[in-house]
Amino acid sequence: MERQDILKMVDHTLLTQTATWEEIRTILDDAMTCQAASACIPAAYVKQAAEYVDGKLPICTVIGFPNGYSTTAVKVFETEDAVANGAKEIDMVINIGYLKDKRYAEIEEEIRQIHKACGGNILKVIIETCLLTEEEKKKMCEIVTKAGAEYIKTSTGFSTSGATASDVELMRKHVGDGVKVKAAGGISSFEDAEKLIQAGASRLGTSRLVKIAQNIDGGSGY
Repeated sequence: MERQDILKMVDHTLLTQTATWEEIRTILDDAMTCQAASACIPAAYVKQAAEYVDGKLPICTVIGFPNGYSTTAVKVFETEDAVANGAKEIDMVINIGYLKDKRYAEIEEEIRQIHKACGGNILKVIIETCLLTEEEKKKMCEIVTKAGAEYIKTSTGFSTSGATASDVELMRKHVGDGVKVKAAGGISSFEDAEKLIQAGASRLGTSRLVKIAQNIDGGSGY
């Protein structure tokens, strides 16, 4: 694949705790220049970012991030607030403890409520694959499909490891029609990205590819 085709699948991401507006603005500028799919940033900056890009770039933010154990009511409020501030895409983290406890109906209902709060905007459900068994990953594919979210996402990038091609392949195989896969965490090269796309990813969460394309060292580590 051409680099530009891959960049169009990237959510250019900065979610570090120390992120400043100057750094966020750079992310936005770079994402617009590279025609990225979106910029994924902390919720506190969504309103300012949406005003800054003025419709030229979708703004994505994260909900219940990175641990996922906020109550459903809190996650729904976060989502409504983010959408009111101009977010067009929402990446939420499931309650992983509930999954371990097999509280499947509650997880599904939470996703449904957050999806409703998105008001027609895109919802991506982060399942943190590095903490799950294969059966739990398959179960989350089923739940996300039933709940109506647009994407299932591998990772926050803040846990023990990030996206793998094998996880993406498993998720692509087990989600229902209409559900796409986002790979995130540890994508450090265009070669990594291409392997994940070949495995079935339709979206990539990373800070590094845009920087590589612009010959800038580093990245947030996401």
